[in-house]
Amino acid sequence: MAESLPDPTTLLRALFEAALGAADPKLAVPPHLPPQGSSLPKGRTLVIGAGKAAATMAQAVEESWNGPLEGLVVTRYGHAVPCQNIEVVEAAHPVPDEAGRAAAERILNMVQGLSPDDLVICLISGGGSALLALPAPGLTLAHKQEVNRALLRSGAGITEMNCVRKHLSAIKGGRLAAAAAPARVVTLIISDVPGDDPASIASGPTVPDPTSFADARAILARYGIEPPAPMRAHLEAAAEETPKPGDARLARAETRLIARPQDALEAAATRARAAGVAPVILGDAIEGEAREVARVMAAIARQVARHGQPEAAPCVLLSGGETTVTVTGQGRGGRNAEFLLGLAIALDGAPGIFALACDTDGIDGSEDNAGAILGPTSLARAEAAGLDAKARLADNDGYGFFAALGDLVVTGPTLTNVNDFRAILVLPPD
Repeated sequence: MAESLPDPTTLLRALFEAALGAADPKLAVPPHLPPQGSSLPKGRTLVIGAGKAAATMAQAVEESWNGPLEGLVVTRYGHAVPCQNIEVVEAAHPVPDEAGRAAAERILNMVQGLSPDDLVICLISGGGSALLALPAPGLTLAHKQEVNRALLRSGAGITEMNCVRKHLSAIKGGRLAAAAAPARVVTLIISDVPGDDPASIASGPTVPDPTSFADARAILARYGIEPPAPMRAHLEAAAEETPKPGDARLARAETRLIARPQDALEAAATRARAAGVAPVILGDAIEGEAREVARVMAAIARQVARHGQPEAAPCVLLSGGETTVTVTGQGRGGRNAEFLLGLAIALDGAPGIFALACDTDGIDGSEDNAGAILGPTSLARAEAAGLDAKARLADNDGYGFFAALGDLVVTGPTLTNVNDFRAILVLPPD
């Protein structure tokens, strides 16, 4: 390793910090707020929202807004920050709970009966779908929890999961904006989904929905999920579709994408260049089974090491997106830990290759870590400690594997969320 290069672990952590900084709501929210001064709305200004970054986004609105406002946002437990005029409620993620259901009901009631003079600022970020859980009439929270758990274990992609959620909801898939009509609705979005489609982020509560009840039924069938009888009947009846593009109720609804996974990757790339390491952004919307994505990434890293392609070492491969894990084992997982464990096995101790994979919200799945870090000695250290990497992967126990090595990355809630961040550092031979 060249003496001028920083310590690999230190550099990887610095890249992650740069990625998080690019998605800081304090920086991202103010430039996208509606004009103020003489342009302040004649009526009420109502701030609502949901997601892991909802509280920090609400705080940023309060610090930047010159007129009166009020409202309610819901965020994940442990992700609240103090606000003066906007109430912050904490609820469960990824499986919704009663606190989220009650908050969603209150938010839907708040936007009823507004006038054309009123302004609704809706703050949406990743995690909002589970946090804004209001079952459609005739369905219960227990029904939604059951289907949600099944989807999380199935390996379904986030867009597929959100399609189902929209069609079991009284608030998602554009229904919230429809309820707020004829008020103006301005939605500020921090994206956590591959492709940055506003209709998929938090299941698009203020965005027209191009999917259908038939799509939702097909997704459940594809993954062999049998919903509770009331849900099956609701999906088959298809009595009230979500608002579609062109719906008059959404004519005054607009969306503004204020932070994206690509922004995080570009910030990390800038930091890498400053350290004398060439960045290669492989993609901001990579999906697939975590362990299979790991095999592909390992092959690219080996190509760099052996042939200097697509870039010569020192080089860092950057990527974002959202992998999935089909859970068959009993271990403690998280898709980033699973990715890294798969990567370790595929690299098999290849020299000079280090990696970090973390969720930018600071929580890998439902665990207490953001992700983990990997080096060329990880497998050897594991073997010395009596850890069988392949057995741990088969048991979906990436968390347990890296915890035993002391290589978890623990940040606590970051109060933002632009999906997963992966960095694979390939160094030249000593």
